[in-house]
Amino acid sequence: MQYKPDPSNYKELVPGVFMKPLAYGDKSLLCEFKFIKGAKIPPHQHPHEQTGYLVKGSLRFFGDEGETVVVPGCSWSFKGGVIHGAEALEETTAIEVFSPVREDYLPKI
Repeated sequence: MQYKPDPSNYKELVPGVFMKPLAYGDKSLLCEFKFIKGAKIPPHQHPHEQTGYLVKGSLRFFGDEGETVVVPGCSWSFKGGVIHGAEALEETTAIEVFSPVREDYLPKI
């Protein structure tokens, strides 16, 4: 699958957090996330490994592995099954990869 820039097709996951799948294959999924300042993803877990890179803004991560704040240029990785959540400290854009593919994040065809 090839990604071509499109400002639409975002899905609101929780209030103020929007996700768009960019590209995916058999084993991984690349997504863009946009957060409105103050938006929170509650603590959760899933079997997918989740690796990300912060493009713009700042996020506070919290959960099983403690708490940390990331700024542009920072990256992270959560193993599958680890409880984690996030709060946007300002308007934020992040890119994340999930493996295996999160079927619930795939575009509806």
